[in-house]
Amino acid sequence: MATGSHDSDTARNEQLLDEGREGHPLSPYKALWAVLLLGWVVSYADRTLTGPVIAWMIQNKAGFIGDAANPATLGGLVGSMFFLGYMLTQYPGGRLGDRFGHREMIIVSLLAACVLTIVSGLMAGLVAFVAARVLTGLGEGVFYSNDRTLIINHTPVAKRTLGLGIVIAGLSIGLTVGIIFTPILIGWGASLGMGGEAWRMPFFVFAAFTFVVAVIAYVFFRSKLGGAMRLGPPLLRLILFSAPTFLVIVALFLVAETFRWPEWLTASVASVIALIYIVIIVRSVKRSGRGPALLNRNIWLVYLAYIAILWNLWFFSFWSVQIVREAAQSSLLAAALTAAFNAGAGILGFPAGGWLADRAVRTGGSRKKLALICTGVYSVLVLIFGWSVSGGERPSLALLGLLLFSSGLFFNALQPIVQGMTGDMVPASERGSAFGMLNLVSEIGAVLSPVVSGILRDATGSWAPGVFVAAGIMIVSFFLYLGVREAPAHHEDPIPA
Repeated sequence: MATGSHDSDTARNEQLLDEGREGHPLSPYKALWAVLLLGWVVSYADRTLTGPVIAWMIQNKAGFIGDAANPATLGGLVGSMFFLGYMLTQYPGGRLGDRFGHREMIIVSLLAACVLTIVSGLMAGLVAFVAARVLTGLGEGVFYSNDRTLIINHTPVAKRTLGLGIVIAGLSIGLTVGIIFTPILIGWGASLGMGGEAWRMPFFVFAAFTFVVAVIAYVFFRSKLGGAMRLGPPLLRLILFSAPTFLVIVALFLVAETFRWPEWLTASVASVIALIYIVIIVRSVKRSGRGPALLNRNIWLVYLAYIAILWNLWFFSFWSVQIVREAAQSSLLAAALTAAFNAGAGILGFPAGGWLADRAVRTGGSRKKLALICTGVYSVLVLIFGWSVSGGERPSLALLGLLLFSSGLFFNALQPIVQGMTGDMVPASERGSAFGMLNLVSEIGAVLSPVVSGILRDATGSWAPGVFVAAGIMIVSFFLYLGVREAPAHHEDPIPA
């Protein structure tokens, strides 16, 4: 009996290890999708809550934002500092995943999000809060490239883009949860007697849920995807990389606060830091001999076009509650419920985009054509939204909700389509690095979008210019996609019977 049990355990371990190897579909792969979707939900709720919290501070003239001379600009700058940290671990996160394991990096990211979301809620001053959010961004930045790689490596080719779409629907769920429940949790905190400190409550609640998901993911990966994990080495490497990056970003914000730089200057310096970092990474990739795979003309067009996606994603995710509240002159909760239509559209849009892309591959069609259609329709709908909030008659919440939802469908469908194209442009062994490069370059949009939009709002008194800029950047991306030569799906990866 003992021998039989040992042989059975050995066979099971060998099966787990085989399922964890590059390109081997995991059975059941849909369980992997579910676990990663939960990871997206909590990590996006953790980062999204900053926008509604700042909107509450502005409305109630509370916290370290409420009494600022230019609250929208300063609030946007806080968001931009987060995304600068988030951006700068995109490529290292993918590279560490290729080296130490993609599932290990997922667990490290979730644990970092949990701990640092709690820390964010404990901070008392603006600089300390920004420092905590920068650290949160650095930790969460490694999730994307490893999540995308796990899905592609362990999903049958015929359902690969569908998997990308279903899992990233967790982004929309997380956005919706963050937008809707942050005001509710702040209200709960106020009812408990927290007063002007009630904004801290969402950070504590969301962090608790993040910890639960981290435990679920850890147990699943150990039992279904390759056995035991060593978290120490990748965590240490991530800390070694993040420490100097963290010091540079926080020092920038501290110097800006000390010398009272205008927020646009701080944002400009942050952009220069990001560009210098991209140049360093690009030079490193070229010297390693991996340039032809990761830096060819075709994939560079995708990297640059994706800037528009991140710009629009975080313009609306960060500011949509405030835009709706001001345009419709509604309460914060009513604005949050309306803005949630944009985030919630991804619950349908992401899987729909993935399904359409997989169908195009099976039938010999073009994912690029789908990307162009989604980009074009979205741009038109955003222009209409900009016109509706530009002044004159007060728009109804129903109209704003309808425009946010319909544009969100096409916008969210676009993302898995482009991600599927990206995964097939590179060798399987370079997918983590490729998705890291994609988000590294495109996160320029997330870094600039909140603060540039806040500056435009404070300068003009309207959110319409920010909306039109977002639409214009998306139109530019249309022409970049037009120049992409789409690669065929990697059919050398095994497909289960």
